[in-house]
Amino acid sequence: MEIRPELKYTKDHEWVKVEGNQAIIGITDYAQGELGDIVYVEIEALGEELQKEEIFGSVEAVKTVSDLFLPVSGKITEMNEGLEDNPELINDDPYEKGWIIKMEIQNPEELEELLNSESYKELIGA
Repeated sequence: MEIRPELKYTKDHEWVKVEGNQAIIGITDYAQGELGDIVYVEIEALGEELQKEEIFGSVEAVKTVSDLFLPVSGKITEMNEGLEDNPELINDDPYEKGWIIKMEIQNPEELEELLNSESYKELIGA
């Protein structure tokens, strides 16, 4: 299981890569492993401004559906179109090809509330 030190993490098992006032969001390697084979990704809030922890979409696996929560407040600017035809990219490469959305960060101070890699490892018992 891979946990990248340069990323921020949420207690809901999402990762955040910050690039200036932009963020790329996906689900962690741990989360995709727990969900199993991902068969569908739905993003309901493209182009919308949402508050931290609001639901922006869902990931459907063979056995379950899991909501996706926005880690910081902001506007969703892009979704990974590759997931429409290949949702299994999340299973194969959760941190690169399997990213889910890109967003503009509204409140950068909220990033301080996210977990670093060491805290995330403690959360999942790794």
